[in-house]
Amino acid sequence: MTPTANNPLRPTVLTIEDQPDIRRLIRMTLEFKGFHVLEAGDGDAGLALARSAKPDLILLDVMMPGTDGLKVGKILAADPVLRQIPTVMLSALGQAQNVQAGMAPGVQAYLVKPFSPGAAGDRRLVHETRLDTVA
Repeated sequence: MTPTANNPLRPTVLTIEDQPDIRRLIRMTLEFKGFHVLEAGDGDAGLALARSAKPDLILLDVMMPGTDGLKVGKILAADPVLRQIPTVMLSALGQAQNVQAGMAPGVQAYLVKPFSPGAAGDRRLVHETRLDTVA
């Protein structure tokens, strides 16, 4: 995978998360690791940003008001362009049935909150989502 046209030098990560503190923590961690970070506070804004920016990776919260992460994940998976973008689910729901539901088509990984600040930029996670060639 190559860096996006919007930012040819750094891969772009879109965080779709309704909690501003979590978005800020993810942004600071990923920017420190050299990623360009875009943010959306809800599912609808996240879908619009994914369509316009076509990021290299999407970090997607499961529980959000309005269009939740599970619905956003289904929409991403149904779109011929957006389904090519690796998606990682973020959730406070860590039971097996929640993880299974979150691992919908197109989802490469599932992180349970709270996670360490470095987990979103962990090299293993980056590798699993095929960003290792640009990180």
